[in-house]
Amino acid sequence: MHYLDNAATTVVDPQLAKICYDTMLELFGNPSSLYKPGMEAERAINHARAQVALTLGVTAGEIYFTACGSESDNIALQGAAERTKNWAKNIVVTGFEHPAVYRTLELLAARGWEIRTVNPGADGHIDEGAFLDAVDKQTGLVAFMFVNNEIGTLLDPVALAKKVRAKNARASIHVDGVQGWCKHPLKLSGGEIDSFALSGHKMHCPKGIGALYLRKNYRIGPVYGGGGQEKGMRPGTENVPYIVTLGAAAERYGKTITTRLSAAQRLNDLLRAELGKREGITINSPADASPYVLNFSIPGVRSETMLHFLESKEVYVSSGSACSKGAASHTLMAMKLPAARIDGALRVSFCDNTSEEDITALLQGLDEGLATLQRR
Repeated sequence: MHYLDNAATTVVDPQLAKICYDTMLELFGNPSSLYKPGMEAERAINHARAQVALTLGVTAGEIYFTACGSESDNIALQGAAERTKNWAKNIVVTGFEHPAVYRTLELLAARGWEIRTVNPGADGHIDEGAFLDAVDKQTGLVAFMFVNNEIGTLLDPVALAKKVRAKNARASIHVDGVQGWCKHPLKLSGGEIDSFALSGHKMHCPKGIGALYLRKNYRIGPVYGGGGQEKGMRPGTENVPYIVTLGAAAERYGKTITTRLSAAQRLNDLLRAELGKREGITINSPADASPYVLNFSIPGVRSETMLHFLESKEVYVSSGSACSKGAASHTLMAMKLPAARIDGALRVSFCDNTSEEDITALLQGLDEGLATLQRR
């Protein structure tokens, strides 16, 4: 199997799976219980909190555990809207956000918020000047991605947040960091960013665990009712085994960000060079995008057709965001690319397990598909 859809999810690390399994058996107590098994579970959660915090250069008390990155985005966005509703009227966001963000903002728009969307250009970049121009004194929330999940556009969260602060110091600033966490170096200790979402299953954890960073002394409005777990931010008995696993992933992969980034860049460069030799194939990802994601279009062959042809060769890629279940790419549409180019787009996404053999298998599959599939 040649798995090249790591932006959708990653294969679970066997060592992390063992940690998860062992934790299920050994730390079965409810973390809210006041006796020994409960306190042992609580200590394990707090240790994992510190492990995740270390990867972002923040304190353990600023990390809250959730079920996934999408839930973290929802809590941050809806909480920020609740926090600023008495004085703010608009929200500024990039036009190529993950569905977890733009669909949540659709809910807020239905409640009366003006959503100001700044789309990427045809080159996949956000015009920073236009983005900042959209921010005014009535902007309550500004949201943008660290790494775009479809084409890999890489933003500098801290630098951009500083410029937003210069225009409106009161606005809440949220970053969807799911595709960048533990893949690109980032420290949030300067306090420019108020909230940051991350997910475990993009870093070899089982699905069902994520985290949300909330800056110290940053208070958002309540989103959920229920118990007091996670300081009331995400009530419900904590998933101790998955939390411990996320902490272990943070410790393991947080130490190798630079070396894994270099390896991904080599593979990305190799694939770009080989695709450039094939007539008509167009790269949609910016040249300076995250090396973990490469989006390209094949002329005359629908992406779904090529995707299933590659699947028959046990090569697995995607046609866009996994959360959109095969719908036309939201990002490529925001870039206003031609319909045929959107129709023929494929996304390849790498991880530390990706090899040159995977790239070779992909290229062989593409060549066979181009030679045998009926063109439109």
